[in-house]
Amino acid sequence: MTKIMTKTERLIIRLMEEGDYSSWLTQYENRLPSQHKYDEGKLDMSICTKEWFIDLVTKHHQMAEDDKVYVFGVFRKTDNTHIGFVDFSTIMREEFQWARFGYTIHNHFWRKGYGKEAVKAAIDLAFEKLNYHRIEAHINLDNTASIKLAENVGMLYECTRKGFIYEDDKWTDHLVYFINAEDMSSS
Repeated sequence: MTKIMTKTERLIIRLMEEGDYSSWLTQYENRLPSQHKYDEGKLDMSICTKEWFIDLVTKHHQMAEDDKVYVFGVFRKTDNTHIGFVDFSTIMREEFQWARFGYTIHNHFWRKGYGKEAVKAAIDLAFEKLNYHRIEAHINLDNTASIKLAENVGMLYECTRKGFIYEDDKWTDHLVYFINAEDMSSS
């Protein structure tokens, strides 16, 4: 598979490699306690051995090779620190070229502009290198931080999908924000 990556002023966005284990683990361990209900905060990382991580990276690479899911690590350029991740799940190719988009920045890196920088670059990567035409973010109704980020990078509110995603033992409504390739080329 061709190496898919992009760089910004401060960040590198790419598929993770086996050698990223230490940075990845350290930043999960450095997370602050949960800041709100959509922030996982500190996690139990005891099962995340190097072998476990290598299996994860292998799965991520295979899903990308199969054009199903692309999970990109977000790394700080200056020191290769793992900041978080962005991901794209192919919904449909052919005449649609359509994907779902997600993003997570470790909470101890919030309010530094990394989220906006990573998401803008990831959207460009999705259109230019993954050849998607439409990208959607599915956002919980009260996740104001994610809504603001989607709007700040030019995504537009399209609709509210009722009972759309099963989470916390129930079907939940989600906002759909989207952007198309031509929206990026006209901005």
